Amino acid sequence: MGNDVVMVDEIPFPQQITTAKPLSLLGYGITDIEIHFLQIKFTAIGVYLEPEIVGHLQQWKGKPGNVVAEDDDFFEALISAPVEKFLRIVVIKEIKGSQYGVQLESSVRDRLAADDKYEDEEEAALEKVVEFFQSKYLKKDSVITFHFPATSGTAEIAFSTEGKEDSKIKVENANVVETIKKWYLGGTRGVSPSTITSLANTLSAELSK
Repeated sequence: MGNDVVMVDEIPFPQQITTAKPLSLLGYGITDIEIHFLQIKFTAIGVYLEPEIVGHLQQWKGKPGNVVAEDDDFFEALISAPVEKFLRIVVIKEIKGSQYGVQLESSVRDRLAADDKYEDEEEAALEKVVEFFQSKYLKKDSVITFHFPATSGTAEIAFSTEGKEDSKIKVENANVVETIKKWYLGGTRGVSPSTITSLANTLSAELSK
């Protein structure tokens, strides 16, 4: 079984988690920003998917990871594949939940507006997500998870931090759910290039087996 955790910037991520079924850690990385040559790291990310995802990506068989990483169609196929997906995000640099909520909101809203899908229902669903984070304080090692079931267009967002009971919210607007997936898994437009590269390399290796 070898090592059953992967260290992402000194934060342990289990190789496998079980939700409805076992999911494997197929990609990981960080979100960061560079200011005056200083790298500031915000979060570590682990992407867990059903191993069956490979069956939905066969047309990329034999393509190397660096090619796959640049191919947004590949990530579209990954996002729309009817398999369970789970994102585990661990806070490295503490920020207010409201700041995280606003980042998520503006990214999701801009993408939906660009696709002409930002209506009252989407706005209301996004507001709920922003409110959920509003009162939170994302201190170091807090964990945010996004759970996307295989076939429904819903998501469950959970937040846990030391000394507080876990809190959860369900997002039931399919357009918002899809766009949150794209925020983290959206190929060249994803929020974490290192995670996209890692996913591309892992899946490219799996496809060539």
